[in-house]
Amino acid sequence: MNNNFLSYIEISKDSLIHNINQFKSLLKIDTKIALVIKANAYGHGDREVAKIVSSYINYFQVDSIEEAERVRSVSKKPVLIFGYTNEYGIRRAIKINAIISGFDLVHLLKINFIAGNLNKKIKVHLALDSYLGREGIMPSSVENVIKEIKNMKNIILDGVYSHFANIEDTMNRTHSERQIETYHKCIEIFKNNGFPDIITHISATSGILAYEIGKNLHDMVRLGIGLYGMWPSEHFEYLNRKKIILKPVLRWITHVAQVKVIPANYPIGYGLTYITKKSTKIAVIPQGYSDGLTRSMSNNGEFIIKGKKAKIIGRVAMNMVVVDVSHIKNVMQDDEVVILGMQGKTKITAEDLSLRSNTINYEVTTRISSLLPRVIV
Repeated sequence: MNNNFLSYIEISKDSLIHNINQFKSLLKIDTKIALVIKANAYGHGDREVAKIVSSYINYFQVDSIEEAERVRSVSKKPVLIFGYTNEYGIRRAIKINAIISGFDLVHLLKINFIAGNLNKKIKVHLALDSYLGREGIMPSSVENVIKEIKNMKNIILDGVYSHFANIEDTMNRTHSERQIETYHKCIEIFKNNGFPDIITHISATSGILAYEIGKNLHDMVRLGIGLYGMWPSEHFEYLNRKKIILKPVLRWITHVAQVKVIPANYPIGYGLTYITKKSTKIAVIPQGYSDGLTRSMSNNGEFIIKGKKAKIIGRVAMNMVVVDVSHIKNVMQDDEVVILGMQGKTKITAEDLSLRSNTINYEVTTRISSLLPRVIV
């Protein structure tokens, strides 16, 4: 597709837009969508994705001020920083008019103080820890925090949010429903104590599929993994694949660096982890763990060459790996290799790679090196 790059990530504009529209079809028309493009848009390229989808959504959600600045360079849409923002980050967030998360009362006081010194006001979304056990204020401290916020003249409390803790890993909804109940009780306290118009959000992709379909349970949802054509878990795919169709957005492409025949009883790669049993035709592939191809794929994974799968033999190195192409005819230097995605009718999914690596599809794409060019098609 693109002969200028040896290795690159191909991003489908049509698939991105298709996936957004699929989720919009599940939601009421006035539900706001915050598009999650942290971690380089789950490995897809944050600025590239932001340019494509900016007109389709209401907010962008990132983790850090650095990510917010990257998004701001290509879009004027509101950017919500979900990670912790320190003093230097708060100053930078005010400069680009980003919305930041408040983690606790100490953090809120810091934000208010810095904004006051700059003679500015800044929008804040307050994190609420409703049985996640991570960032945010405890439910028992809500009333005290409200009293303090009312005295913070440089903070605009724009929203209060929480995270589900155990919604992707189980069909049992006991804990998530306990979280929703706790979160809603806290929201009512805010609304009854001077904050009637705060934005509320708890649902990421899995929460949308479990609780938000047609209900408008909250003002805003945070669309992450689903945007990129991946399901948050197998059971969510099973329950919802007749309601929406998701299209993978990404293809990870490289090209054959060398083809040669290795004799029997010959080692392949570092550590001598593979010894040929017979004469073997190999292809050297110029990608490795520095590019995001985990070392656990050593003697384990597969790539696609000429529409057929070729097994990785030997250890995945920093920049190279070897595959067995004995069964594939006419493999030549510079032939296209697909690490992730489709080639013809053959495909390798993020889920395929996650099973081989004992991880999840989120990690597979997120760890792809940001140094690889992202090419929009």
